[in-house]
Amino acid sequence: MQLPFFLAVVLIVAGLWSLVVWPQFLRRVMKDPRARDAGGKATRFLTVHVVLVSISLLFGAATAAVGVAGLFG
Repeated sequence: MQLPFFLAVVLIVAGLWSLVVWPQFLRRVMKDPRARDAGGKATRFLTVHVVLVSISLLFGAATAAVGVAGLFG
């Protein structure tokens, strides 16, 4: 696949951005008092955010991979 250089770089940067930002967000969510109930079990708040972050990381990795494939492919 061939992409213009600029578009390939945009995809790589966007993918890397997701891979850097979302784990930081998850660390904050895990420290949030709403993340665990009184017994220490994960709440829906934490579960929803873990799913959100996981999907976003997959999309970030895929976006970066498409950018790399467009740049070198």
